[in-house]
Formats: sequence, C-alpha cells, structure tokens
Amino acid sequence: MATITTTSTSRPGLPGILRRPATHKLLALAVVAAVLVPLVNSRWGSGSWPHALTVDLSKPLASASDWVIGNRDSHPLFLYFFGYISNAVVLCVRAVYLTLLAAGWAGVTVFGALAAWRLSGPRLALGTAVAFLTCGFLGMWVPTMQTLALMVVAVIASVLVGALLGLAAGLSDRLDRALRPVLDTMQVLPAFAYLLPVVLVFGIGVPAAVLATVVYAAPPMARLTALGLRGADPEVLEAVESLGATARQRLLTARIPLARKELLLGLNQTIMMALSMAVIASVIGAGGLGDRVYQALASVDVGAALAAGIPIVLLAVVLDRVTGAAGDGTTGSRTIGRPYALAVTVAVAVAARLLGRLDWPASWTLDIAEPVNRAVDWMTAHLYSGVPVIGGTADWAAHFTTWILDPVRSGLQWLPWWSVLLVVAATAWLIGTWRTALTAVLAMAAIGVLGVWGPSLDTLSQVLAAVAVTLVLGFATGIAAARSDRVERALRPVLDVFQTMPQFVYLIPVVALFGVGRAPAVAAAVVYALPAVVRITAQGLRQVDPAALESARSLGATGRQQLWQVQLPLARRSLLLAVNQGVVLVLAVVIIGGLVGGGALGYNVAFGLAQGDLATGLVAGAAIVCLGLMLDRVTQPTERRPKKGA
Repeated sequence: MATITTTSTSRPGLPGILRRPATHKLLALAVVAAVLVPLVNSRWGSGSWPHALTVDLSKPLASASDWVIGNRDSHPLFLYFFGYISNAVVLCVRAVYLTLLAAGWAGVTVFGALAAWRLSGPRLALGTAVAFLTCGFLGMWVPTMQTLALMVVAVIASVLVGALLGLAAGLSDRLDRALRPVLDTMQVLPAFAYLLPVVLVFGIGVPAAVLATVVYAAPPMARLTALGLRGADPEVLEAVESLGATARQRLLTARIPLARKELLLGLNQTIMMALSMAVIASVIGAGGLGDRVYQALASVDVGAALAAGIPIVLLAVVLDRVTGAAGDGTTGSRTIGRPYALAVTVAVAVAARLLGRLDWPASWTLDIAEPVNRAVDWMTAHLYSGVPVIGGTADWAAHFTTWILDPVRSGLQWLPWWSVLLVVAATAWLIGTWRTALTAVLAMAAIGVLGVWGPSLDTLSQVLAAVAVTLVLGFATGIAAARSDRVERALRPVLDVFQTMPQFVYLIPVVALFGVGRAPAVAAAVVYALPAVVRITAQGLRQVDPAALESARSLGATGRQQLWQVQLPLARRSLLLAVNQGVVLVLAVVIIGGLVGGGALGYNVAFGLAQGDLATGLVAGAAIVCLGLMLDRVTQPTERRPKKGA
C-alpha cells in the first residue's frame, strides 16, 4: 500500500515548529496580548463587554424616524425624488402584471415553453410548460403572475444597478476597493433589517418590496460583472488595443464579450436571490405567492405553505435552467426565433380571449393542503415524542439544545470580552493577513460598542452549531457526489428544491416536528445551507487535476488514499469556500429563526420591523452585518501576493 507525501519548503536554521509562518503570527499576537491585556483588564474588567465602551444610538435613530414620518408627505425630497421612484415602480409592476393577465395562462405557458426551447431544447421546454401548468393546478395562477411581475421588474432593476456597479469596479481598482465593503454590507445585512428603513421611506406596498429586493439581489451581479471584466484575457485586450481601439471600443468589443459567462452567472444568481426575497417581501405588502406562504406561517398551515411554495420552487428551477443554458451557449432550435415565439404567443392569447379561457379554470385546481396537513399531523403524532429507543423529534431538539447549544452559548458568554477578540484575531490572522485580522477584530468590537454583545454571542453560538452540522453532512454528501455520477444525478433535483425553497417554508415543517426554540432555527439553517456546501465540495473535488490522480493510482494508492492525500488537499480552496458560504447562508436563516423562538439578534430585528422601532431593528441589523463580516474574514483565506524575486 503506497503512502503519498507532500513536501514543503521552509527556511533553514530554525528548529522544528518555529519554521512555520503560523507560529510567527501566534508569537507576535502573544506578545501584543501580554502587553495590552493587563492594561485592558485593569481598566474595564474581564467580564462581558463594559458598559463604558458602548454607544447609545436609540435617541438619534428615534429622532431620524420621527423626522421621516413627519416629512414624508411634505418634504421635496420625498415628493420629487422618492415619490417619483415609487410611482415608476408601481407603474412598471402593474404594466407587467396586466401584460401577463392579457396573455392568459395559455399564452404565458406557450411563450415560456418556446423561449426555453430556443435556449436549450424540447426537454426544457416541456419542463417549463409543466411548471407553469402545475402552478395553475395548485390554484396559484394569479399569485404566481403577481410574483412573476414583481420578479421581472426587480430583476431588471437589480441587473442594471449591479452591472453599473460591477462595470465601475471592474475598470477601476480604487472603485473596486471602495465598493467591496458596500457590497459586503448589502449581502450580509438580513432582509428584515433593511425592510424597516425602506418601509419608513416608501411605506407598505410594492415599491418597498421591489427596492428591498434590489438591495438584496444586486450584489451578485456587481461582483460577477467585476470578476468577468477583470478576468478578461490580457493577450486579447492587448491585440485589440494594438489595432487602435479606444477604451470604449475595447470595453464593448472585447471585455464584455469575454465576460459573457460571468455576466450570465450573475443574472442567474440575481434571479435566485430575488426569488428568495419573494416571501420576505410579503411582510411589507408585496402580495403574490410570498403572501400566501407568510399567511400559512402565521397559522402553521403546512399544506397551504407547500401549495404556495411549490410554484416558487418551480419558477426558480425553470429560470435557473434557462439562464444556465444561456450561459453555456447551448441552443435548442435556432428556427424558433423571438418574433415567431411572440407571434405564437399573441395568437394563443387571442384565441383564449375569444374562447373566454384567459383565466385558469376553477375546475382544474387540485387541493393538496388537506392531505399534506393530514400527513403532517400523523408525523407530529407519531414522531414528535414517544418513539421507542430513538425518542421523538422533540426529544432530539431538547437534547441538541441542552448538550450543544446551551454549552456553546454559555462558553462564549463566560469568556472575557477581550479573549473573544484575541481568538478572532488569531483565527483571522492564521488564514489571512494582518489586515484580515484587524477587520475581523474591529467588526467584533463594533458589536460591543453597539451594546448587543450578549445577543450577538447567542446568535454566534447558533451559527457555530449549525455550521458544524452543515459541514459534516455537506462534506460527506459532496464527497459521495464527486465520486459517483449516479449519486450526483440523484442529488441534483433534491439540491435544486432545497436551494430554491423559500426560507420561511423551511420553518413551518421544522416547527411542526421540533417545536419552538433555537433548535428548529438551527435545523432550518442547516437545510438551507447544505445544498451550497454539497455543490461547492463536489465541484472542487471533480476539478482536481486528473494527472495528479493518475499519478497516485500508478503508485498503488487506494481510493481512500487518493481522497485524503490528493483530492482533499488539492481542493482546499473550494472546501474553504464551502465553509465560507455555509457560514453566510446559516447566518441568514438563523436570523429568520428569531420568528420561531431563535431569539437573540433575529428576534430584535423582527421586533423592530413589527413595532416600527428603528433603533432596535437597525442596531440589531448592524450587529448582524458586523457578525457576518467577522465570520466571513475568519473563514475565507486572503490571496497573498508573491514577493519580488520569489
């Protein structure tokens, strides 16, 4: 049995462990801690975050909220700027919605199928038609059209905003550095947190929902646009420049065409994130499928939530496949062009109007809520408690809370505040640079300054527990998918459903099975984050250099040795990216878990939105941004530039 070893270069003359760069960093940090900790401890103590280092923002935020409410109907800023934006959004959404209703269920289905056929082929066309027809059979045609109209406007606005930001960041290093923290904040800030200021300015309704969706969905487009422009082949750009092309011509004829795949991937991610906002936006009056899911959550009606959640998943899967096919450059049939598809759609819509069949027939609907609720009731009655030997789901939740969540939270809150900062600094510096460590420490310190140190550590304990479970399950499943094409094909539709299902929908069956508390919030977060970890892990392992695997096999390595000594080390960056994405996604759902007893920062954000308390909601939202920024820095390694002459 062969053993594969790797060699590493180190500086001669230093004994053993002192040769490692990580040791140098820890020694430097230990020296700094030995000097600063006694001073800090003597001045502010070693317990929780000292009150003397907090800043009370409740009064200025309350004053700002009162000013906005008092001037919303009279100030020129609201009348002639925000008012025009609000009216434009309403008109655009209404125009798209009326167009969809005018086309009727038959026209929309035919147009979607023909568009999918042109981009991918008859298989996707059939799937698209089945998806739209399923929305009708579930009795959700009108809510689906409402959501689709909102989606069209929100995605177009998100793509425009994201593309412009990405264009600026892709062409200017200075703007790229300036926009990076802004995009980080937009992506990490939970939706509930920025719903509050948006509602404060625009009120309850469609404009606030669309603009909140744009804030949430634009960053992926901006990041991928900048990535594509910066990754353009330098030789091609040099060749175009040598032909005398201007900067504008180089952008339009070389940079943007070369970044086509990244741009379409950005469109795909924007659509996915906009759909995930469909339910959250219903909290502020967006209507559509999201409103049905939210109402089902309020009454713990799993059947109704599933009936409204399935169309959202179907829309997400269809749009994911269509944009994915466009990104791959594959086309199904060039004979089906845009004018032909439009003409057929118009003909079908006119025929449906003449036959009086524009609206989905009420007799064609299928009620799945009642059988689903009966199944859930059976599961609750037989699985919630009293199961021999293994216990019920309520027992599992109680044990998980008692044995894992409580000890982790107690341990974090027991640690002196300065020791938490030291742990954050050490972790971030070990995998990054001193700038990474400084950013992480400042983000964690800002949480204490905001006065929410205790709730933030409570949220952190839930995130750590959920991430641990997610990584164990995600890495194991990703390895299985990478080593077996059959497993990968079987998992793909399951991962699609899990990744596109609205976050609120997860909470309903989880609460039914596990009750109310922190455990269901963690369970929902695990289910939501698991698909991304599995996909990234499997992709990273599959992209390992085949020559390295062939070399290992030629040396007689077993499959297990190839995995542990070749594939996993070479896929290290992908695995770290999986950890990073798992942390970000877990944090997003743990916050929403505040609605089902998760408490901590999630509860503060939800309470601020429900009560119109800008101070509570925004402070908790800012703390979540800082927590997300810290977790991002300690889980994502920083590229180091090679030294000159190396």
